[in-house]
Amino acid sequence: MVSDPAALGPALELVRDLLQRVDEAASRFRPDSELNRLVHAGGGTVSPLLAGLLHCALDTAELSRGAVVPTLGRPLAELGFGPGPVSDASASPVASDASEVAGTSSVAPRIVPAESWRDVRLDGRVLTVPPGVVLDLGATAKAASADLAAREVFARFETSVLVSLGGDIATAGSESWEVLVQDLPRDPVTQVRLAGGWAIATSSTQKRRARQSHAQHILDPWTSLPAPEVWRSVSVAAPDCLSANMASTGAVVLGTRGVAWLRELGYPARLVRSDGDVVELNGWPPTPAAFGTTFASTAAAGAVGEILQ
Repeated sequence: MVSDPAALGPALELVRDLLQRVDEAASRFRPDSELNRLVHAGGGTVSPLLAGLLHCALDTAELSRGAVVPTLGRPLAELGFGPGPVSDASASPVASDASEVAGTSSVAPRIVPAESWRDVRLDGRVLTVPPGVVLDLGATAKAASADLAAREVFARFETSVLVSLGGDIATAGSESWEVLVQDLPRDPVTQVRLAGGWAIATSSTQKRRARQSHAQHILDPWTSLPAPEVWRSVSVAAPDCLSANMASTGAVVLGTRGVAWLRELGYPARLVRSDGDVVELNGWPPTPAAFGTTFASTAAAGAVGEILQ
């Protein structure tokens, strides 16, 4: 959505082009994506766009203390979220709980995504991926793309804009927007007025399920299993979509501890329990006055801006 109707067509074309480039660079679902080629090769030199998206993912892992990480590709594929089983090309003895080495029994260290992201190195534009780790940027790339798209549209066409990519909403410009916050039609609904330049992200345990196991898609990086379904959904308002998404996804992962996590972050938040009860935190629903509150900018959000340079 844009405030200047004349800019709508060109803005849509710009956003579609950006999303196509992001898909080609960072999709785990495309065998020919830049990310998949690099993972199979153990790393290499990455494009500026993928470097920026990787910075967003790694910074988010740091800021979330391991709750939202980019190293869940293998367990996601094993649960059925992906184009198929992880190929042997990326396999490693370290990926198994136990292995037979040189005729003796030994226990190999288990890859824990909440920790293994620290072994992923991005030095400038040179990426190193440790054996056994399969990267998945799904936890951050969509939110980062929403932020990037909103900023590019505003910079190019000088119009206020709202970009919605699934549950990730980013805005730029001075106009405010009415946003309906609801996960599924049966869920409690609310409407907020989102100030220009702010964002809302909703993380849900209801919408994406594995076809066979019916497991929900947000995994606990400490166990590599689906996070407990304490919350149907978590919505967070923040100065950028990447920060909002980090907060909402982290709250789902942390379950009952998510309330304390969100209180610590300070962003307005709305959590819907598995029984439908609603918990509102930090001044939710956000008001125009709340959007004037200054929050510490995150390094992850700054990485989005670097892509534009």
